[in-house]
Amino acid sequence: MGVLDIKTIPDKVLRVKAKEVENINGEIAKLAKDMLDTMYEAPGIGLAAPQVGRSLRLIVFDIWHTEEKPNPHILINPVITAKEGEELGEEGCLSVPGIRAEVKRSFAVEVKGYDLNEREVVLQADGLLARVIQHEIDHLDGILFIDRLSKIKRELIKKRIKRNIK
Repeated sequence: MGVLDIKTIPDKVLRVKAKEVENINGEIAKLAKDMLDTMYEAPGIGLAAPQVGRSLRLIVFDIWHTEEKPNPHILINPVITAKEGEELGEEGCLSVPGIRAEVKRSFAVEVKGYDLNEREVVLQADGLLARVIQHEIDHLDGILFIDRLSKIKRELIKKRIKRNIK
């Protein structure tokens, strides 16, 4: 089991746009497996490569892992190709520990990316799965969920984060 360190705010890697994965090889497969191990250990339901210090467009997620049968997903170079509807839902983040807030996201998304076998993957997702995918892809663009809050809420949370860091 390869559990990695999770980077937390204010680590600079969380604010950089991640690079596309150009070669899906054994190194990427090991990173993806280690990210899944890290996500399950945390515990979390999604993790992006920047959260473990790697500025690559790679996400893993499994919203079912608390049930009997885990169903892990790995997406390389994911891109949201369609969005539908809007809903408010509570989010937290392994890179912003102890903070939860209501975030507005699209209710449904279509996402395209690649699996570890270099096959194109197209996922239709709604509800929690759509939220997790959007949250993790935000990480690939250097965006944290707190950036999607109103200015007042964001400032209050930033003050709380600074107190927690001290």
